[in-house]
Amino acid sequence: MSDILVVILNSQLQRTTHNVSFSLFPSSTLNHPFAFSECPPLGLESLKVKDSQIQASSYKRMGLGPHRGRLNIQSGVEDGDIYDGAWCAEYKDQNQWLQIDAKKLTRFTAVILQGRGSIWSLDYVETFKVQVSNDTIKWKPCMNATEEVVFEGNKDSETPVLAILPEPAVAQYIRINPQTWFKNGTICLRAEIMGCELPDPNNIYPWQAEEGTKDKLDFRHHNYKEMRKLMKSVNEMCPDITRIYSIGKSYMGLKLYVMEISDNPGKHELGEPEFRYVAGMHGNEVLGRELLLNLMEYICQEYKRGNQRIVHLVEETRIHLLPSMNPDGYEMAYKKGSELAGWSLGRFSYEGIDMNHNFADLNTIMWDAIELETDKSKLINHYFPIPEHYTSEEAMVASETRAVISWMQTIPFVLSANLHGGELVVTYPFDMTKDWAPKEHTPTPDESFFRWLATVYASTNHVMSDPDRRPCHNEDFLRYNNIINGANWHTVPGMNDFSYLHTNCFEVTVELSCDKFPHASELPIEWESNKESLLVYMEQVHRGIKGVVKDRDTEAGIADAIIKVDDIDHHIRSAFDGDFWRLLNPGDYDVTVTAEGYFPATQSCRVEYEHYPTICDFHLTKTPKQRLREILAKGGKIPKDLQLRLRQLRIRKLRASTKLINRRRASQQPLVLSKCEYMMNELGPVLFLWTPLSLFDLRLSTDGAVELCETSTMYGIIFI
Repeated sequence: MSDILVVILNSQLQRTTHNVSFSLFPSSTLNHPFAFSECPPLGLESLKVKDSQIQASSYKRMGLGPHRGRLNIQSGVEDGDIYDGAWCAEYKDQNQWLQIDAKKLTRFTAVILQGRGSIWSLDYVETFKVQVSNDTIKWKPCMNATEEVVFEGNKDSETPVLAILPEPAVAQYIRINPQTWFKNGTICLRAEIMGCELPDPNNIYPWQAEEGTKDKLDFRHHNYKEMRKLMKSVNEMCPDITRIYSIGKSYMGLKLYVMEISDNPGKHELGEPEFRYVAGMHGNEVLGRELLLNLMEYICQEYKRGNQRIVHLVEETRIHLLPSMNPDGYEMAYKKGSELAGWSLGRFSYEGIDMNHNFADLNTIMWDAIELETDKSKLINHYFPIPEHYTSEEAMVASETRAVISWMQTIPFVLSANLHGGELVVTYPFDMTKDWAPKEHTPTPDESFFRWLATVYASTNHVMSDPDRRPCHNEDFLRYNNIINGANWHTVPGMNDFSYLHTNCFEVTVELSCDKFPHASELPIEWESNKESLLVYMEQVHRGIKGVVKDRDTEAGIADAIIKVDDIDHHIRSAFDGDFWRLLNPGDYDVTVTAEGYFPATQSCRVEYEHYPTICDFHLTKTPKQRLREILAKGGKIPKDLQLRLRQLRIRKLRASTKLINRRRASQQPLVLSKCEYMMNELGPVLFLWTPLSLFDLRLSTDGAVELCETSTMYGIIFI
């Protein structure tokens, strides 16, 4: 942004507190992103600043130590644990301070302050001073002409407040010195420091200290118009492999744009799996949005360069990238900017809906059915229907959520990831516990594969895989190798579970960074940290088995065939042209395919460790009943092979049918005469077969024509 913040000093604004005279310097909560300082944050929120670089005059206890004085840090549920929501001084006086060591000479330009994050306590600093030093012995106060400046602080505990220094101060250390605080609270604060690192004159190899990436991508935050412009530029650069389409609109009318990347965009190719990334479900969690914009740029550039890994990915996969599911929320957060949006501004839709809690709860439907159904063979384990009350116009379902559900139902997605922010962990289904327990490990039948998917992303992410990194907020996910069953973290009937239970698609959630809204200067580093993870996760769509279910006679694909894997109680279905993909870990599997009107077929399929799927095609044979239905529907005649098959069935079922007749006679239950029985007297020598397994009675005349008849209690077939 090119807007310039003009800070007007009111020299006449004087205030006396505790008999101290000072010039009160106004702070701001700005509506102009990134304009308040050309210098980036030091990195208290992003953890770039290490715990050892933060010190304090005193602190109440470990959970309120100086290392907790980071902007937007979140506390644990319990008050008094080691993960509290701020630095809090032990004493209530004006001699308390929080000190940050920038490690190098830095031009400090601004301080951002926030109160204590807690559901139990209300603590924040109302006014404060700033001092700088090069040795921590001699401290220079921030001055406004001849008076020491006292900055306005917070009026609540959550809204970040910006204090711009009257003149930039060059030093290595900076202190925040609270002067007044909420009268019913104590001295507590969370902070971020804005400053530019100065070049080290003793470093003759400055390029060795450079961080970031060599990729030439558009590393900045893109509002709606800029996002659309970037997507259009990628499409124009690579028109043969990209297509932009919209899946719907937000409440405020902003389109939900998707970038499709494929060697044949706009078309589902037989045997080619469909993959999707979704970002921006919470509008203020913006890193996923920028990563997907960078990803589409990167794929386009590398495809044109002939990068064989990217070429293979594009030619073998149909990729869909939705960078902003909640564009209304993003625009709200964007107007405040990366450091001033706080923890929740823009999280919800314009209507105030949390989209992560807005998908139909199919988990409860599944678990209730399991408890109530005595015949377990009647239970379904996939493609759970959406309840009628959820689809009604009166239901509190966001327009964005409805658009994504329709998208899921239209395209046969195989694999997906939902990109969030505010933590560093990958979560996998189920995300909801049984009986709404606060948290409990709740695995799916595909637990092992979901753990693999989560591990693939987490282990290749530079920050997640760093064994020396500190926890973001109040959970130490390093203990779990940075992956966790979603329900074992917190319970929510979210998009991951919905995708698994309503469609074929496997989906995980990736929490990309501690900072929900990283500064633009951090985007190159974040891209480099996530690039390999984004690519290798997409490649997992080719793990397992794939094939086409076809009619043995016509070779036509069979839609909605059910693919069952022995010992895994979760089935999938074939797409509209008969192709399917079943994600599986390496191993040997017995796979059975069933379809209405066909005999089941089973074969053994071995999944190897290589990054390509095992081909398991199935050819199904129609049942005689289905063949008859189709012939009758067309008004045709019964072919000789089907007549022979029907005769064979007659012989096979004759004994079972005879037993049934004898049992009925023994119980003295009269058989109801049908027109078929009547016709027996008229047709002469015929062979008549009663069977409860047939759906109709059939008479074959001498010319092969077909006539049907039935009784009210039984069905039969008449053969000449």
